[in-house]
Order: sequence, then C-alpha cells, then structure tokens
Amino acid sequence: MTKLPFYEKVGYAMGDAAANLVWRGALAYLAVFYTDTFGLTAAAAAMLFLVVRLSDGVTDIIMGMIADRTNTRWGKFRPWIIWSTPFLALFMVLCFTTPDLSYTNKLIYAYVTYIGLTLAYTVNNVPYSALMGVMTSSDTERTSLSGFRFAGAFFGGLLVMGFLPDLVAYFGNDNDAIGYQYTMYFFAGILIILMTITFASTKERITPAIDEGTSLKTELVDLTKNLPFIILPLLAMTLFFYYRDIYTGLFFIIVIVSMWVLIKGLIKRTPDDMSGTQRDMVDLLTNKPWLILLGIGFLSMMFNGIKYGTIAYYFKYHVGDELMAGKYFIALLIVSILGALSTNFLSSKLGKRKLFIVSLILSGLLTVAFFWVPTGHISAIFILGCSAEFFAAMMPTLFFTMLGDSADYSEWKNGRRATGLIYSAGTFVQKTGGGFAGALVLVVLAGYGYDGMNKSTIEASLPGMQLLMSWIPAAFAFAGAALMAFYPLTTKQNQQIGIELVQRRSTVVKA
Repeated sequence: MTKLPFYEKVGYAMGDAAANLVWRGALAYLAVFYTDTFGLTAAAAAMLFLVVRLSDGVTDIIMGMIADRTNTRWGKFRPWIIWSTPFLALFMVLCFTTPDLSYTNKLIYAYVTYIGLTLAYTVNNVPYSALMGVMTSSDTERTSLSGFRFAGAFFGGLLVMGFLPDLVAYFGNDNDAIGYQYTMYFFAGILIILMTITFASTKERITPAIDEGTSLKTELVDLTKNLPFIILPLLAMTLFFYYRDIYTGLFFIIVIVSMWVLIKGLIKRTPDDMSGTQRDMVDLLTNKPWLILLGIGFLSMMFNGIKYGTIAYYFKYHVGDELMAGKYFIALLIVSILGALSTNFLSSKLGKRKLFIVSLILSGLLTVAFFWVPTGHISAIFILGCSAEFFAAMMPTLFFTMLGDSADYSEWKNGRRATGLIYSAGTFVQKTGGGFAGALVLVVLAGYGYDGMNKSTIEASLPGMQLLMSWIPAAFAFAGAALMAFYPLTTKQNQQIGIELVQRRSTVVKA
C-alpha cells in the first residue's frame, strides 16, 4: 500500500485551505452580511439558504457521476479542481458585492450569485474530496491525509474568519459594502494560488474499472427519471423546516413513506433489470456504513454550522464587540488545526467509531455550558469554545476518511466502486447541513423578531442567540453520537477489506 510523501499531503491540504476561504467565509459571515449589510430580512435569507440546498441535491450527484466517468492524462478528479477554480473565485466576489438595486432585484441577485457559488463549489469540491479516495489504498494513510486536509481547511478558515472583520474595516473605511467586496478580491487571489498547488502536487494512483456499458449521456438521462428520490425528500424537509405546521409535517411523512416503499421495490430487482444509475443507487442504499455516515455528516454539520453561523451575531450584540469575533475565530481555528492533526493518533488508539462518539459527546457537553456563561465573560467564552472546538475538529476529519472506508466496503461487497458518487453524497450532506444550519440560525432569530436594519429589535433577540450558542447545536451532537453507535465497520475489518481489494486489483492487472 502506498505511503504518501509529506509534500503531497501538504499539497492536498492546500486545496481545502482554498475551499474554506469560501466555505467557512460563507458559513460564518454570509448570513450577517445578508441581513446587516445587503439588507435582506432574516426570513428571506433563511429561505434563500434552504432553496439553494435543493439545487445541491441534484448537482452534487451529477458531479459525482461526471467525475467518476472522466478520463484524462491528469486523472479523473484533478482536472476538475483546476478547471473550476476561476469560477469559484469569481462567485466568491460576486456573493459579497452589494449592487444598487431595489429590494426585489437584490433578492434575485442574491439567489443567482449564491446558487452560482454553490455550483462552482460543487464542481470543485466533489472531485477534490473524491481525490483522497484514489491517492492511496491504505486506510491509515487516508486517515493521515484527512488530518492534513482538515488542518489545511482550518488554516483557510483562520485566514477568512479571523481577519475578515478587520479587512472589511480596513478596505471599507466605514463602508461595509465596499469593505466586503475588496476583502473578497484579496481572498480570491489566494484561492487561485492554493488550488493550483493542489493540482500540481497530487497524484491519482487507484484507477477503478470503468463501466463501458452505458454512456454518461445515457446515465444522466436515466438520473432524471430518478430525481424524485432526491428532490421530494429535500423539498418536504425544506417546507417542514421553514413553515413547521401540521400540513407540511404530514406532507413530509407521506413523502418519506412513499420513498421507502419505492426504494424497497428497487432493491428487490435483479441487476439485469436495472440501469447503471439504479445499480449505483442500490449499491449505496444497501451500504449500511455509508447510510449511517450520511446521517452523521448532516448532524455534525448542523452542530458546527449553527455555532459558527451564530458567532458573528453573538459577539456583535451579546458581547458588544464585533471585532472580537475575529479573535475568537482565530483561537478556534488554531485549536481546530491541533484537533485535526491529533485525529490520526487518537483514532489509532480508540478506533474511528469510538473517537467519533467521544468527540460528539464531549463537544456537545462543552457547548451546552455556554448557556450559563454570564454576559460579556470573555474568558469563559474562549475557554469553553476552544475546548469544544478541539473535539469538533475531529468530526469532519473522521467523516471523510470513513467515507473512503465505505467506498472500499462497497467495492468489496459489490465489485463496483463509485468513489465520486460516494464522496459527492458526503459533500452534499455537509453542504446541506451547513445550509440548514444557517437557515435555522435565521429562523430562530426571526422568531425572536430580529431585524438587522432595525436596532430596536436586538434586545429581544438576545435569548435566541444564547440558545443558538448552546442547547440547539448540542442537541444535534448528542443525536449524532447515538447514531454513530450503530456504525458497523471496525479497524480490523477495514484493514482486511483493504488487503483483499489490493489482491483483487493485482489479479485483474495480471489478467
């Protein structure tokens, strides 16, 4: 099994450092930018976040299919990283630009640019995430690589979240709209440099067999026939999440039951009676480790996303020091790097499943303690936040390396490997969780009457901010720990599966 050189791990990590200039910047500041600078209401911004998740449900899976079927002299996944980078940088700037438009046209502009940003991110990050699954066949090397990746991610997050408030103040000179725009020009330049390093320094070593039976065009046409499996559950969840009444609740239940019946019928078919897309779906829907990981990915992202989405509001209004948020982000992200780099060592001692459960429980308990922090007690905020973040940083690191294990499991069980599709679903639930987390923050604030353009509404919304920093995110962490208890793959099983797959691949090559 291939042991990756240090420079390649660092080069791979630079890609997530670049991606997190977008991902963590949007997650941490886009909501407060929309409500306090761009001028959208909290309710309108919440619906925006939810609607964009619907488009992700389709585009992530399409991108996974396209990447799996891409063949160039640079590999399957690496070319997409470099091709998509200019568009990602462009929409990063456009999202944080405030044009002189009417409210309705501003809302349309926000939809177009945010959807453009998520599409560019999908085209970039789905192949980037899948790249980890083909750089090495060793599960321990993937764990190490995942640690480097998320150390890079937290470094990128440190740049944007730690310094964005100061850069906005510097470039804007009391004009936040100009400050945000010029700050994003600066970060877009860094993004292009880092993505180029990732493309140039990484190598794809695993080449799964290609299904030549059907063309990509045929598979995409077939996918459109199966879109209800993706769209309807997301639509039902979105409507229930936003409106929270008995009618949308009933619609959600009916959709879920109907989907379950259809899926059971699909699983009972023989392979000859299914198209390639349907076989991919059945492989995934019968992959218990992958299904559990999807739930874990969503819940852990809700946990982290709610906390990060609330920080800018919390420091601006609850603490009363907007620029202190940047210092808090810096502290969190330094601790996050340490947590990510500690994951490989701790997982070797405890195992990935047990470490995931421990990190969810401890981080959740430390987050709950925020509820009792006195107003303005900065030391307690930093101590609790950093302690919780050390364990929270292990969650995405473990999640993506365990997705690689589930891809191995699928190939071992079914003889077919759809790495791009497996990782695209992983990035999808991460983005869905982030989108729903950002929307939940805004829904809760709107429920407390918050209006970023009307300062008289701030006082009544402070209890909501306190809940969003404590009990609400912690509930998702505890739910995730309960779900992870059912994860079936052990370290020993992963190692045995890896050995058997190497033997199979060598047999195929010799034949």
